[in-house]
Amino acid sequence: MSNIEMIIEERAADIGNFLVGRLLPFSQKRSVGPFVFIDHMGPAALKDYENMDVPPHPHIGLSTLTFLFEGSIMHRDSIGTEIEIKEGAVNWMTAGKGVAHSERTPEYLRTTDKHLHGLQIWVALPKELETMEPEFFHINKEDIPHWIDNGVNYKLIAGEILGRKSPVPVYSPLYFLEVKNTLQEDREIVLGDYLFGESSLYILEGNIESEGNLYNPKHILIAKDSKLCHFTLKPDSTVYIFGGEPFPEPRYIYWNFVGTSREIIEDAKTRWTNHEFPKVINDDGYVPLPPQNKNIKLKE
Repeated sequence: MSNIEMIIEERAADIGNFLVGRLLPFSQKRSVGPFVFIDHMGPAALKDYENMDVPPHPHIGLSTLTFLFEGSIMHRDSIGTEIEIKEGAVNWMTAGKGVAHSERTPEYLRTTDKHLHGLQIWVALPKELETMEPEFFHINKEDIPHWIDNGVNYKLIAGEILGRKSPVPVYSPLYFLEVKNTLQEDREIVLGDYLFGESSLYILEGNIESEGNLYNPKHILIAKDSKLCHFTLKPDSTVYIFGGEPFPEPRYIYWNFVGTSREIIEDAKTRWTNHEFPKVINDDGYVPLPPQNKNIKLKE
C-alpha cells in the first residue's frame, strides 16, 4: 500500500510583479502540521530593469520563513528591522497581533542583472500566541546546522529532528529539513523513526523513487504516515522534508491573515483598511486590502 496520500503540483501565483509557484494551501490540503503556506520563488533571471518589489503589506497570527537558494532581498518591517537576506540565510518574522513589511531588490542590485530563487513559508502560531508581540530574527548561513551522512548533505533550516536543533525560534514542534544528493549514484533515505505529526516532501530538483514510482520536481508528496518515510534519492537531487504537530483548531486564511476565528481576520482587515497597522520604517508603500469575492468564503 502506498504511503503517499496526495501529490500537489506547483500552481502559478502573482505576488506583485513577480510570479511564484504556489504549493500550499491546496484545495484538498490546507496545511501540513503548522505549515499553512509555501511559495517557490523562481528561479528567475531578472534584467537590469526588473526588480522584486513587494510593497508594505500586513500579517497576523503566523511566522514567515524566507530561505533563499540564490539572490538577495531587502526586508524592512514595522518593528524597525532593515536587513538584507542572501543565499543560505533565514529570515524568521513572527507577526503575532500584527506586523507590516516589504520585500524589495536591494538598491545596489536594482540596475544590474540578477537572479532570485528561494522559498517563502508561513507557519501558523499556536492559539495562545497568535496575538503575541511581533518579533524578527535573522539567522546567518553558517549558523544553520548542516552535516553529511552516507554521502548525503543535510541542513536543518528550522525545528528539531535527528538529534539536532535549528536556531530559528519556532513556537510549536516542527521540522524543515533539506536533503541533497550531489553524488552520481542513488542514496537510500530512511527517516521515519525521527519524523512526527503530519509530514510532506517537496522535490526541488532531481527525482525520488518510492515504492517503485518515480516522482519529479516541483511537487509536494503528502505522507499518510510520517513513520513510513523511506525513499531513494536520485543523483543531483534536492528535497525538503517538512511537517510537525497539527493544531487542534482550524486556521482561517484571508489574504495575508491567519487566525483561529473569523473575528480575528475581520478585525485585521478593518485595521489595515483604516491604516491602523504600524508603518514600515523607511518604506512608504501600501498594498490595499484585496476586495472580498462574494462567491469565495474564508478558507480554513
